[in-house]
Amino acid sequence: MADHRLTRRAALGLGAAAAATPLLSACGIGGAPAVVNGAAGVTGGFDWKKAAGTTIKVLQTPHPYQQSFQPLLKEFSELTGIEVITDLVPEGSYFTKLNTELAGGTGKHDAFMLGAYFIWQYGPPNWLEDLKPWLENSSATHDEYDFEDIYEGLRQSTQWDFQAGSPLGSGGQWAIPWGFENNVVTYNKKYFDSQGIRLPDRFDDFIQLAIDLTDRTENRYGVAARGSKSWATIHPGFMTQFSREGGVDYTFENGAYTAQMNSDLSVAFHEKWIELMRRAGPTSWTTYEYPQATGDLGDGVAMMCYDADSATYPKNRPGVSKESGNLGWYAGPAGPDGNYKTNLWTWSLAMNSQAKNKLGAWLFIQWATGKQALSKAVAGGKFADPVRASVFDSVFKQQLSDQPGYLEAFETVIKDSKIQFSPQKKFFGTTEDWAVALQDIYGGEDARRRLDSLARTNTSKINL
Repeated sequence: MADHRLTRRAALGLGAAAAATPLLSACGIGGAPAVVNGAAGVTGGFDWKKAAGTTIKVLQTPHPYQQSFQPLLKEFSELTGIEVITDLVPEGSYFTKLNTELAGGTGKHDAFMLGAYFIWQYGPPNWLEDLKPWLENSSATHDEYDFEDIYEGLRQSTQWDFQAGSPLGSGGQWAIPWGFENNVVTYNKKYFDSQGIRLPDRFDDFIQLAIDLTDRTENRYGVAARGSKSWATIHPGFMTQFSREGGVDYTFENGAYTAQMNSDLSVAFHEKWIELMRRAGPTSWTTYEYPQATGDLGDGVAMMCYDADSATYPKNRPGVSKESGNLGWYAGPAGPDGNYKTNLWTWSLAMNSQAKNKLGAWLFIQWATGKQALSKAVAGGKFADPVRASVFDSVFKQQLSDQPGYLEAFETVIKDSKIQFSPQKKFFGTTEDWAVALQDIYGGEDARRRLDSLARTNTSKINL
């Protein structure tokens, strides 16, 4: 599975490019030509061949989603008469390249893969085409597309009006979800079954189990999770359980955000999470990203892993890891009130507001996120969680029927699965600061004092 983190170098590059771009100019926002949404220019009846004979360029990063669709591109070209040129960029440099291109307003690529969090930074300078007018135009969108079939939490995760304090689900539709990941717990089912271990329903019991499972002399520990100085440390298992326990990152009142990382509830949660990592996590936790966490699970070193479901299920495939066939999934501990709030990641497809072939780009996005193409991609066996309920209920259930607990965990959390963060334009920097604070507490700093400092800094940054 691809790494969802934005490297420090990439983050600095993104920030520098954005800072170098004027917010307003005579020719438009962000130094680019004035943006005109292309949907109104599509008239008449719907026809997949409306852009026949044209070419679109798509920027992507190597990923199971992209790999699952590559063999299907010929079908798209046969359906539409559109040639697709795909440029692949390794994920470590993907967002730096995309940011530079969008800031420059060149329109080199008509469509591209985009993580939902990046909408909060790329949308305000008008780098993204609003896809809501395209969805609402029956001349451009097939009447069987059924946008409502995409899970609500995913639809809302790619919608925002860019106004401080506004929730997700408001404003334009800046991307269409393509594939996603729920953050749940994978465990060594063979070992659990042999020891008669019951899956814990509450976080305190989860912590105790993880501690009980840990035996450093046997090279075995309780639970793997991310711990590096990256925003991606916060967003999987940590943010999921933080939300379930009642935590929130920010409140918004009287026109300003206030960071809540230092609330009594938050401080208590941080202390528990750090205790979990110290006593039952990997000994090199501060270096851990998802490959190390899932790798320890597959090697039988970690008894549990709190991370993306689709990042762990490949480890259970025949011959992939030492523990292939021995793993199981469950939703993880519920909150004190029984909730299963779950933070998700979604790779989506977005359109460049300066695209040279907007109709072709929209037909591609519509096709790639449609029922038929998604079903074929999922049937190939590599695609992660499908964004459509109809595909989950049919093809995906068949594909994952041999993965113990996977479908049950999915169905348990999906109604509460969404981006649990407050949408805000300083997300990457402030969330990386949060990960640094976690490491400092792990290293011995007092949780209350460190989180007070973090809250002051983030409140100042986010309100600039």
